[in-house]
Amino acid sequence: MKKIILSASVFIMSAAAFAGTTWSVDNSHSNVKFSITHLVVSEVEGSFKTYGGKVIAPSDDFQNADIQFTVDVASINTDDANRDGHLKGEDFFNAEKYPKMTFKSTSFKKVNGKNYVLEGDLTVRDITKRVKFDVVHTGVVKDPYGNTKAGFKAKTQIKRFDYGLKWSAAVETGGLVVSNEVDITLNIELKKD
Repeated sequence: MKKIILSASVFIMSAAAFAGTTWSVDNSHSNVKFSITHLVVSEVEGSFKTYGGKVIAPSDDFQNADIQFTVDVASINTDDANRDGHLKGEDFFNAEKYPKMTFKSTSFKKVNGKNYVLEGDLTVRDITKRVKFDVVHTGVVKDPYGNTKAGFKAKTQIKRFDYGLKWSAAVETGGLVVSNEVDITLNIELKKD
């Protein structure tokens, strides 16, 4: 009987250690931004205002963390109500039919120092593609209220056509009114749960 109890205790402690530390996105100190080339000559920037995420980190350096992130598509904001309406419609996100974009990590590896590479599956309009983010881990600190916070900046580029965001028109010089390539930047502050 003692052997069974001991084995069960070891299993529970191992499972707890494997589970790691859970962190949540602190939305008031984070942002999700994108930029896209317009008319070949300028960039238009935008952001999503509603999002959330969880990180389960098996170690203090976050290596091999499990990362899940969700964005509410209808929260898109480019400082132009007409453009935002167009982006929410069928030509782009179709927010009514596909209200969420999701990301689930497949690996999070330290390259050197504060630099990491995050890979995972990004789903937009029910289309899932593998993406890779270059990530800088900016540190861990306690705030004045005793909360433990961690900072990250992640960047990637995707092709919107890959996700069914296919609205397109050409300018007279041959380029697209709105580029296929979209740069994504996430400035994320995590709070230890």
